[in-house]
Amino acid sequence: MSFAYRPVSRIAGSGPISDAEQRTRVDLAAAYRLAALNGWDDLVYTHISASVPDEPGHFLINPFGFGFDEVSASNLVKIDITGNIVGTSEHPVNITGFALHAAVHAARADAFCVMHLHNTAGIAVSIQPAGLLPASQHALRFHGHLAYHDYEGVTFSPADGERLVADLGDKPSMLLRNHGTLTAGRTVAEAYVLMATLIKACEIQLQAQAGGTRLVLPPEAVAERAAEQLYDGGAVEGGIEWPALLRKLDRIAPSYRD
Repeated sequence: MSFAYRPVSRIAGSGPISDAEQRTRVDLAAAYRLAALNGWDDLVYTHISASVPDEPGHFLINPFGFGFDEVSASNLVKIDITGNIVGTSEHPVNITGFALHAAVHAARADAFCVMHLHNTAGIAVSIQPAGLLPASQHALRFHGHLAYHDYEGVTFSPADGERLVADLGDKPSMLLRNHGTLTAGRTVAEAYVLMATLIKACEIQLQAQAGGTRLVLPPEAVAERAAEQLYDGGAVEGGIEWPALLRKLDRIAPSYRD
């Protein structure tokens, strides 16, 4: 797999990092480290991006060429919507990879954090014609709230972005056919917890199918009721789980805060 990055211009004038930006940097670096611990990374590819608070049109992303387990608050790169580096950075960014994120950030005001992975279970389920089945409670979180986008190749043009965001609509999560998973969260924590839930739902489905027997699925009325309960009126997810996940990282890999 090969993704080239082009040289980008650097926009001068970035000021000191605000407390809000620093908190976002710590949360975003944590999401990268947690993804690595879970084995969700794909060499140095795929990305998790987050908006910079109080700086419309500016985003944070991983330095290209770094493993997810090497990302820290200080080496995240600030860029604009076209991928130009804001201020100074010794690290390049993957413009091709950010293009997908940029399309979602631009189209969705609620997409503070966009997480896109090439995790095996998500790709495997995306290949199945029926996609994610309502086979588990984890999967029912996405019943009626999961989008699909057909594969269009490696390159990502503005027209591709328009089609992707049209398919995504107002949903928080997507299976990209033959490609991977995507979540959009109002916080870094929400994007991460949605992704964790989606990946587990895909893993459960694959393991159940491997048994070679007919799957027992809940009646549609039950699935809809459970999905509504799990949606919880659209409450922001991740608030309870995130502090525990940060404590876990603080015990085993605290350098994400550096």
